[in-house]
Amino acid sequence: MVLPRSMRLKGYKCFNYLYKEGSRFNGTSMLLRVVSSKPELLKVKDPNNGNNCLRCAVSISNKVSKRAVTRNKLRRFFHQHLKEKLKENALKKNCWAILSLKPISNTKNSYELIKEFDNLLTKADLLS
Repeated sequence: MVLPRSMRLKGYKCFNYLYKEGSRFNGTSMLLRVVSSKPELLKVKDPNNGNNCLRCAVSISNKVSKRAVTRNKLRRFFHQHLKEKLKENALKKNCWAILSLKPISNTKNSYELIKEFDNLLTKADLLS
């Protein structure tokens, strides 16, 4: 399952802003970058969504796995988890986040990855 369109972060300007200005939260198998939103950088302007929306991206490099199938499964796994957190209204609004997986994440099971991801979201003060 993919994230709803209103939660997706797209466009190189958004990613450049996030990498330059964002706060980093390191884990053993992933890195979370968070920054306050800047709607004028968005590629697509959608008046229905408003500005107070959490937007996320998941980045998985070839170093994690050479197989695209494995990388896509991991990406869908994290998207589903973010979607569930959004339904619980546990995520704060008005910020952008990107999750980057480290190569060691391929050796961990899904429970450990979700536990670490929730820990990083708590460190970043995104969970309420």
